[in-house]
Amino acid sequence: MKILKYLFFLLLIVIIGAAVYFGTKDGKFNVAATKTIEAPVDLIFEQVNDYKNWQVWGPWMESDPNIKMNFNDNTSGEGASYTWESDITGNGSMETIKVAKNDSILQKITFNTPLGDSESDVYWRFSPTNDGATEVTWGMKGEHSFMEKVFMSFQKDDFETVLKDMYEKGLHNINNVVQEEMKKYTITNEGIKQYGGGYYLFTTTASKINELGEKMGPMLGKIAAFMEQNKIQQSGMPFTIYNEWDEMNGTTIFSPAIPVSERIIITEGDVLCGYMEPLSAIKVVLKGNYNYLGEAHQTAMDYIKDNKLVLNTKQPMFEVYANDPGEFPNPADWITEVYYPIYRDLRVDNVLIEGN
Repeated sequence: MKILKYLFFLLLIVIIGAAVYFGTKDGKFNVAATKTIEAPVDLIFEQVNDYKNWQVWGPWMESDPNIKMNFNDNTSGEGASYTWESDITGNGSMETIKVAKNDSILQKITFNTPLGDSESDVYWRFSPTNDGATEVTWGMKGEHSFMEKVFMSFQKDDFETVLKDMYEKGLHNINNVVQEEMKKYTITNEGIKQYGGGYYLFTTTASKINELGEKMGPMLGKIAAFMEQNKIQQSGMPFTIYNEWDEMNGTTIFSPAIPVSERIIITEGDVLCGYMEPLSAIKVVLKGNYNYLGEAHQTAMDYIKDNKLVLNTKQPMFEVYANDPGEFPNPADWITEVYYPIYRDLRVDNVLIEGN
């Protein structure tokens, strides 16, 4: 009996000691992962802000492909929520508490465990970089209950390591999803169309073809500033006229332009006023990043060749930028119209021009 009594006291001492140890052990945690993603902040923010996107890049999908996610009617912004059920990762829910567009998101996560419900704060931070990328931070903070501290102490990997690894994997997945989204594009050949022409303000320069992108923006900005200074209203979307294009030497002479409703008399400076006659042209529409413009131009040239059409050499080819990239963060949504002026009813095998 004395032995049993000693064992009982010994067990009691162990229990009390364990209680003191785990009770005084700090259960607070704040775990985060950060990644710089080469994409606009608007695009990444929208990926995170809408819970329906989480089923695509959520790192837990790899742990349990059969996880069931249940979405409410509201899946984005403040008040949005969803729940999940999983035989492997357990059940739980998530609710968006506060949103600052393109800056931060605060969420509340609840895990339903055999030890009881456990709540923590999940936070996101989005910081645009100077080169157009976005630094994204995904983290979670809270405090473990007494029983959770006991449970965690017997796990092979510590809680912080597992959580950070999961968040790093999630950010990696978001990067992959966003990069693929930005690569999407379509090219549509609309055939022969009429273009109305009209007055426009422009400035011209010679350039290497591979330097077009870096020169075009500042030139359009210069025209826009001139128009604002002189209170001139824009009457259409900006476009670029290609006066000369030398593929062999990799050079071009081009004129970024902005349409205006009437002729503008300009007496000084290199911003000038021009006029484009109404014309017939092959129209090809690119929806996607400007990187694919070469393919759009090739589509137009192939159509002209295949249909034996005659280019109108009095009118240079031009591109119209049908929407503003500043309003469409995803390059896959940018729309560019490519025009190749042609003679409306003549072909190279037409008897009217064969003898010329």
